[in-house]
Amino acid sequence: AGRRTDDNGRCGPFLFPGQAEAGTYKLRFETAAYWQGLGQASFYPFVEVVFTVTDPAQKLHLPLLISPFSYTTYRGS
Repeated sequence: AGRRTDDNGRCGPFLFPGQAEAGTYKLRFETAAYWQGLGQASFYPFVEVVFTVTDPAQKLHLPLLISPFSYTTYRGS
């Protein structure tokens, strides 16, 4: 599935309640395209975040914080 961020930098759910399964997932963020749209160069052309879902019933929020030359991610609540 593909999503674009809104004006607040958020995107809608990828999976709706009941669709998630336990397993390993990967999200790919096209960061170079984002920065190019703002007229800036980016050191990282994309960021891939791989994570494991053990309890599909739990809500999962996965923020990606970026700058042109760094990024960080964590499991939010």
